[in-house]
Amino acid sequence: MDFERIVSTQREYFLTDATRDVAFRKAALRKLYDAIVQKEASIFEALKKDLNKCDFEAYMSEVGIVREECRHAIRHIGGWASRKRVSSPLSQFPCRSFILTEPYGVTLIMSPWNYPFQLTLCPLIGAIAAGNCAVIKPSAYSP
Repeated sequence: MDFERIVSTQREYFLTDATRDVAFRKAALRKLYDAIVQKEASIFEALKKDLNKCDFEAYMSEVGIVREECRHAIRHIGGWASRKRVSSPLSQFPCRSFILTEPYGVTLIMSPWNYPFQLTLCPLIGAIAAGNCAVIKPSAYSP
């Protein structure tokens, strides 16, 4: 795996400004959510095989949290990405001040071994919602 190539590809994609559009971010999160729902049985099976988690524990500690995080991000991304008006100092009259959130670029997500699904995908959901590209590196100690 060529790490430099992966990061440069992500950087090039970020510079196209495709990830700045809120509709694009929502669509990406919906695709992720749909994939999780569609592959839920396979995810449960993998968590049972690797970490000996029953379906209930897998849902409560991994899959359910990720699904709810994804739904929450889809619902609130418009507000998170909008400009927020703040008061201006009198010395700057007659200006208008606001806070505008912007994506950083390429993010690295390094996940631990104990909750491999949740602690990988929850940060990914945040990165996508913020308009960033992400490189995921699971733990070398994951089963």
